[in-house]
Amino acid sequence: MVAAAVLFLAAYSFQVIANLSEAQSTVVETIIWVTWLVFALDYAMCLLLARRRARWFVRNLHELLILALPVLRPLRLLRLVTLLKLLHRTAGNAMRGRILTFVLGSAALLTYCGALAVLDAEENAPGANITSFGDAIWWAMVTITTVGYGDHYPVTVVGRCVAAGLMVCGIAVLGVVTASVASWLVEQVSSGAAAAATVAEEPMRQEIRRLAEQVERLSALLEDADGGLRGGVAGASGDHSPSP
Repeated sequence: MVAAAVLFLAAYSFQVIANLSEAQSTVVETIIWVTWLVFALDYAMCLLLARRRARWFVRNLHELLILALPVLRPLRLLRLVTLLKLLHRTAGNAMRGRILTFVLGSAALLTYCGALAVLDAEENAPGANITSFGDAIWWAMVTITTVGYGDHYPVTVVGRCVAAGLMVCGIAVLGVVTASVASWLVEQVSSGAAAAATVAEEPMRQEIRRLAEQVERLSALLEDADGGLRGGVAGASGDHSPSP
């Protein structure tokens, strides 16, 4: 599935960036439809292998929607959710640093796919101002970061839908990154405070250990003295006992 997703992305990128006509993109379209067939077979196998097929079907309606999107060319890129799902499974139980890497990688993939999608929708539209991949990637970067300079903007309905999706994804990505950094800072401050408290308490602990050792020695001396005193008293009692 990952290989199919990468092959699809390469073919679609070549088709959009080169701005191929229908006659020129026969081979590319064939590759795209073959990868679509792979996605369709994967969906069918998952449905057949599911224990509760009706429940799985309802919970995975978005998968069916992704399969039905070849009619709208720019939205075909939603098939690359496969890559995001694989990255999520890989980093789901990983440490915070790997999760942050996953989020940043997802943001980069979303930015690239957003640029391709808006370029596909806009490059041949009347009055469009996003007509090259450079303009598209710049527009995608300022959109996903919610900066929005306004020097480039979509004029088609599909392009504006792509822009709305990128804005939502940008807010989500920034939120995850901010939360990860804040969590890391809190952890660092907590560990630093714990280390400082340990250092500050060490002299007191040493003093407590020294006092405990002294108490043990005094207890041992008292026990020895008490044993000697009892022995002396017993001996004295034996000397004064009447002889038979």
